[in-house]
Amino acid sequence: MSPQRGGVVLVKARSAGAAAAAAVLLLAGCGGDDGVTTLTWYINPDDGGQQALAEKCTEEADGAYRIQTSLLPMDAPAQREQLARRLAAGDSSLDIMSIDPPFIPELATPGFLAPVPEDVAERTTEDTLDGALAGAMWGDELVTIPFWANTQILWYRESVAEAAGLDMGEPVTWDEIMDAAAEQDKYLGVQGVRAESMTVWVNALVESQEESILVDPSASAEELETNLDSESGANAASIISRIGQEGLGGPGIASMDENQSMLLFQRDNGSFMVNWPFVWAATNSAAEEGSIDADVPDDIGWALYPRVDADTPAAHPLGGINLGVGADSEHPELAYEAIECIVTPENQAEYFVTNGNPPSSESAFDDPRVEEDFPMADVIREALDSAAPRPQTPYYNEISESIQGRFTPLSGVDPDTTPAETDSYIMEVLRGERLL
Repeated sequence: MSPQRGGVVLVKARSAGAAAAAAVLLLAGCGGDDGVTTLTWYINPDDGGQQALAEKCTEEADGAYRIQTSLLPMDAPAQREQLARRLAAGDSSLDIMSIDPPFIPELATPGFLAPVPEDVAERTTEDTLDGALAGAMWGDELVTIPFWANTQILWYRESVAEAAGLDMGEPVTWDEIMDAAAEQDKYLGVQGVRAESMTVWVNALVESQEESILVDPSASAEELETNLDSESGANAASIISRIGQEGLGGPGIASMDENQSMLLFQRDNGSFMVNWPFVWAATNSAAEEGSIDADVPDDIGWALYPRVDADTPAAHPLGGINLGVGADSEHPELAYEAIECIVTPENQAEYFVTNGNPPSSESAFDDPRVEEDFPMADVIREALDSAAPRPQTPYYNEISESIQGRFTPLSGVDPDTTPAETDSYIMEVLRGERLL
């Protein structure tokens, strides 16, 4: 097996990192002075919503357990690294973990996640949207519990769409929005930075053509086959290349992340943007604070993700957070009991309106607060039901970084060569023939 495989490195680290794990002095699994078991929930940074849910579920547990939170790094790859190292070292403090969907196979394959009890799985996924459910699985097995789900939709300036003669009540294509931006001398809001967002984009473009980056995501490193060197890969590269070479993404496209593309979209030369739902609350706040014109939110509309082909529905990007339990947790039963509290539809709706992260539960979208604060909630719900996960493989990190390196800068992407070069690079990395 390739020495680059994350799982292999992690398994070896289980013994090598034992001493480091022993040095982690957390309260997880220990009782406080009152004898109540303390569960530690490793959370990704947010606006305080997960901490609030920890406190709420602790109160509702009525002494059965208490939940304390431990903050993970801001960057998703750094979150993955910290969780992976702790799990590999047998850290028993990992009672509950907030996990980005692409990293689940890498953690599930070596057995780092405690099995999900069948009754818990049934109760917590009764009305989970299809895309969110797919992202919580590894193979045919549910290995994590969906918490909140995320997806990108198409945001547009109504004035620009109207001038272009586009009926935004009907599906639109990438060609149509690129043409509209070019003809009106406007910029498209896309993420051109060399980061995870590039893999999100490439994967969505390929999946929107009913294809996948990997032929069989469950295959070993030696048998894994990539599918970028194909018509779907060339079409994806063509869209990215045009935006880069024609300057449609703006002068700062090489450093354009989700926040920067939102700021570009808010300006007078904004037109269309693919981005996560956080932009709605952020744009309204900016208008209220006076950092952008007060009438900008009134000119913003939303629609499903652009299609690559007019006759094929788009596959929306899938993000979000799932909850897993560490295999070495001393209290997996209590951890899953706490998770059931955290992910109730009511709590998911509360988390959406307070932190801006959409629910994985379909019924949570029916909460009146959701409909009031997010008028595009129905579009988000529909998008999540058709969302496609990024490649679900233990080698995701290697694949993602390879794509990021080959599809940036946008102006250097060549539909005739970039997909094939990326395929070759991925295979060489997985076989240990070259380093990332």
